[in-house]
Amino acid sequence: MEEKRRYRILLVEDELNLARPLQFNLEQEGYEICSTPSGREALLLHEREPFDLIILDLMIEEMDGFEVARRVRQSDQRLPIIMLTARSTAEDRIHGLELGADDYITKPFHLRELLLRVERMLERAAWYSPGNRPSRIVEIDRCRVNLDKLSGFGPRGRLQLTALEADLLQALTSEPNRIFSRGELLEKVWGYHSEVETRTVDNFIARLRKYFEEEPDQPRHFISVRGKGYMFVP
Repeated sequence: MEEKRRYRILLVEDELNLARPLQFNLEQEGYEICSTPSGREALLLHEREPFDLIILDLMIEEMDGFEVARRVRQSDQRLPIIMLTARSTAEDRIHGLELGADDYITKPFHLRELLLRVERMLERAAWYSPGNRPSRIVEIDRCRVNLDKLSGFGPRGRLQLTALEADLLQALTSEPNRIFSRGELLEKVWGYHSEVETRTVDNFIARLRKYFEEEPDQPRHFISVRGKGYMFVP
């Protein structure tokens, strides 16, 4: 029987009292963990070795998590990034998501919640790995996206999506003119429900508008419905 491949996670955390137990618990779940307290070393490891996920603290040695995420995204749009930080301001969260983070967890956190998010993120990324599935194509006006290849074209040229962006796009476009609440999208796309993290949905909607709207500040397709949520209008 073929042995199941172990997922490799790059853990970037400089608080040893958190990094060590977190690494232990992730290894207990069957993951292979490479840990470093340094942002610069994290980038070198990312260049040299394949990883399936990065857990990235915001306040780390030599280079902060924002800059690490920005540089990773320059060369790799697919690799999932979970930001882990004690800083919980909306500005930090928005900035991290704008730089390409897929999720954002504030310290202190429940271990089971983090493990669940890691599991869901890896399952999603594995689904989008190269395979022989039929292509799912989404067309929005003159924009065209292959959801399985995570690539396509928008008003400003070629696009490369993350797996989460593709899942959100699929969820909205599969049911045009239907209003989705933030909580519903969070559960449907991210795989969990939290009243605190719904700002994550807002920032991912902003990403889709940037990709597909001629005028992102005056969207025609990804519409906010005050007090209710979002819907896609063809």
